[in-house]
Amino acid sequence: MFKLINTRSKKLFEQAKKVIPGGVNSPVRAFKSVGGTPIFINHALGAYLIDEDENKYIDYISSWGPMIIGHAHPEIINAINNQSLKGTSYGIPTELENKMAELVVSLAPNVDKVRFVNSGTEACMSAVRLARGYTNRDKIIKFSGCYHGHSDSFLIQAGSGASTLGVPNSPGITKGTASDTLLANYNDISQVENIFKNHQDEIAAIILEPIAGNMGCVLPKKDFIPQLRKLCSKNGALLIFDEVMTGFRLGLGGAQEILGVDADLITYGKVIGGGLPVGAFGGKKEIMDFLAPDGPVYQAGTLSGNPIAMAAGYAMLNHLKSNSDIYDSLNKKTKYLKMGIEQVLLKSNIPFQINSIGSMISVHFTDDPVIDFETAKYGDNIHFKNYFHGMLSNGVYLPPSAYESYFLNDAISYKDIDYTISSLSKIISKI
Repeated sequence: MFKLINTRSKKLFEQAKKVIPGGVNSPVRAFKSVGGTPIFINHALGAYLIDEDENKYIDYISSWGPMIIGHAHPEIINAINNQSLKGTSYGIPTELENKMAELVVSLAPNVDKVRFVNSGTEACMSAVRLARGYTNRDKIIKFSGCYHGHSDSFLIQAGSGASTLGVPNSPGITKGTASDTLLANYNDISQVENIFKNHQDEIAAIILEPIAGNMGCVLPKKDFIPQLRKLCSKNGALLIFDEVMTGFRLGLGGAQEILGVDADLITYGKVIGGGLPVGAFGGKKEIMDFLAPDGPVYQAGTLSGNPIAMAAGYAMLNHLKSNSDIYDSLNKKTKYLKMGIEQVLLKSNIPFQINSIGSMISVHFTDDPVIDFETAKYGDNIHFKNYFHGMLSNGVYLPPSAYESYFLNDAISYKDIDYTISSLSKIISKI
């Protein structure tokens, strides 16, 4: 019998608020949209999180994506431990960077060269700068609800944490920056066509999550991505896939492989570091060679290609390469979870939509299909809050935001999923 005790978490949160803005180092962790006190984690193993009060939770966020094979996996831990004995950072090239780059290029479609950075935000920021430098144009198109990190260009109608806080347009962004970011609705190709007509020869790139995860899990309509590809090719703009969430999670080839569309530039996040702070962007040789030191577009980072992150990432990607059946396993577990949640919610009078692909899934409390940011906002947040806290009180950790996808890890068992479904049955009358 799970009994939630959060005495220590409450104490730690009060301490944190005195020295950390809002008591957290990333806003969505603050539980602001769902209320209550954030849980402070002590450690994690496999499918589980254990907090400072020794509560044990089934983890459905997987560190927001990268823990595909579960927490503290022996192969990843061994790689980190072995490398740490050799030093934690050099700021000088290593063979590990070469090996990791060769592995990424061999697995990722349409990537001739890759550069490592320290986060998904940095990867997306750098990819857009490269696109602007390569095309000699200033404007980019982004989609409402797609989150590409907290660089100024991207915090214009961002999803995820920005919308969770109800502040999609952050102060501190200049009017000039905002004017260079052109907004469109996800899945609305006619709107994108009109933007190109109104800004001929001005648009450097389209950047998007090809499969969105920051307004919940939202899938592209059948022809949406191929039409974006055609528009970019026709108008001399680059197509940038933000695969920080989907890269190596939905398959070795990521969303490019699933959708059958080649992007010009692709960004990656923590998956390629086994969960450590790392990111990357890559693409076609002629574009990537525009980067310094060979080209005029400057990008740098003292900790880029950090040896510990490279060691962990190399272990992670090799594990996925050698165990590619993990994707089928994750897909089956996610479908099983979706079916179970559907069966429980169908017995209630609660309106709902469930979106899923691969190991990404989200529940929206609305009658309307969720196909973009506007329809995601139709969800009943009262239902969501009750759902989140009800599941938390039963030892199931879901994203504390209606605008986030769940991410399954393969350490989750069918027994864990059955427990999750039965927990929903227990709390359904309180949602």
